[in-house]
Amino acid sequence: MRRGPVGAHQRRLSRPGRPSAAAALLTAAALLGTACDASPGQSRAAAPDRELIPVDFDADSAHALIAHQVAFGPRVPGTEGHAAQLEWMVETLRGYADTVEVRRFTHAALSGDSVEMANVFARFRPEARDRILLVAHWDTRPIADQDPDPERRGEPIPGANDGGSGVAVLMEIARVLSSHSPPLGVDLLFTDGEDYGPGEMYLGATHFAANSPPGYRPLYGILVDLVADRSPVFPIEPQSEHYAPEVVDLVWRTAREIGMGAYFPETFGNPVDDDHIPLNQAGIRTIDIIDLDFPQWHTTADTFENTSPEGLEAVGEVLTQLILSGG
Repeated sequence: MRRGPVGAHQRRLSRPGRPSAAAALLTAAALLGTACDASPGQSRAAAPDRELIPVDFDADSAHALIAHQVAFGPRVPGTEGHAAQLEWMVETLRGYADTVEVRRFTHAALSGDSVEMANVFARFRPEARDRILLVAHWDTRPIADQDPDPERRGEPIPGANDGGSGVAVLMEIARVLSSHSPPLGVDLLFTDGEDYGPGEMYLGATHFAANSPPGYRPLYGILVDLVADRSPVFPIEPQSEHYAPEVVDLVWRTAREIGMGAYFPETFGNPVDDDHIPLNQAGIRTIDIIDLDFPQWHTTADTFENTSPEGLEAVGEVLTQLILSGG
């Protein structure tokens, strides 16, 4: 992902003319009808009370999945670690999901090389019309361009948080859904090539946006990135609010309802270019849950020791609650 300009962080959320309980849009009828086309300034009906569902998302297990990924080494496309991670994800997901598809593509790199990449698309209840899309990138950055040691900036990052954490959340959600049939369809998209290099980013998300199943329009999408910081907090990402304000409302309201509101403050963080941008441009209304206040970002110190299960728990429980309560 690429950070936006500094200065927006911690601005108070202001949504003139639109009640904060706008998540009623996200019933299937609303999102598939006229409510999905409402502009950010339009009024929306208040969301009905929902019964909370017991959630067995295991944050410690998710955290262990980060260590498992880091043990493969850097997951840069074309490396042994990348191939090992792909094999592990596909094998594990096939034990959980109804269908798992490896969507391979070739990237013509700026270096002149042809690089083989792959998105992984796992589906629960693929026959269901009403669906939620969850997204995380599984590749890691080939250069530690923000490392404080100039001599190490050409090394690949370990990618514990940047890459590993989003995958860990989605893999643990897959385990939960394998024993709890969701009331609607759920798709898990693991994108490749999100962080290949300057001018070569969001490659898997862009490929999926251009090659998604015919007529594919989930109710909404949620991207999960950098969520295992040792001091996690997830302010609202401004481009998410621009593209899909009703999805922001739903997620942040759900966090409050289940006691995770402190992790999801109603303040704006800095804008971020990430995998949600090409998805939104293709008409898949997607938000980004991300904590950019991570000192080890794009450095060789993005290691397992600098992560914790705390943010995984907050994000995982919010997303699992959304799914099991029907979106």
